[in-house]
Amino acid sequence: MKGLIAKKVGMTQVFDENGNLTPVTVIRVEPNTVVATKTEEKCGYNAIVLGLEDLKANKASKPYAKQFPEDITPKRHLKEFRDFEGDVKVGDQIGVEMFEKIRFIDVTATSKGKGFQGVMKRWGFHGGRATHGSKFHREAGGTGCSTTPGHTLKNIKMPGHMGFERVTVQNLKVVKVDPELKVLMVRGAVPGNKDCTLIVKAAVKK
Repeated sequence: MKGLIAKKVGMTQVFDENGNLTPVTVIRVEPNTVVATKTEEKCGYNAIVLGLEDLKANKASKPYAKQFPEDITPKRHLKEFRDFEGDVKVGDQIGVEMFEKIRFIDVTATSKGKGFQGVMKRWGFHGGRATHGSKFHREAGGTGCSTTPGHTLKNIKMPGHMGFERVTVQNLKVVKVDPELKVLMVRGAVPGNKDCTLIVKAAVKK
């Protein structure tokens, strides 16, 4: 299987057999339900559609609810995974156990929004001298050109909206898998706010 839909819980710490402390992010992986399967003959590619978190009947519109089989409750979160490995069918549930033999994962989520930020926070500019009288502290500096071309070029690093983007952090180390608690403990920077939805996949580059 390529991956699952999960939720970010928060951070904690674990100790190994030598007493070394490791800070980890706790990811809760509730069983994902296989909502649909796609085949090469019908759709041109192989894939499965996974769903997470039941949706109340009055919250699902008729067009949205029609894509679910009659015996499956409409799900709040849906994700399609192509080129999956393993033999599954509609109605099956896939849990955190699939990560027991995986050492590194890739996590995709929407990063935290930082609002409108200047160039020092957004791009890591050093800024000017902090001494009195310099009159240049946190500004971006000149962004224009001379007479030719006479305008600011594209892709210049400037102040603007920061964060709230779809990002993928690769090669996060799996420290512990707990099937009883349905959690995955990972070392590294997991993107997104607390309680946000994550896409957790086996690492592509190891």
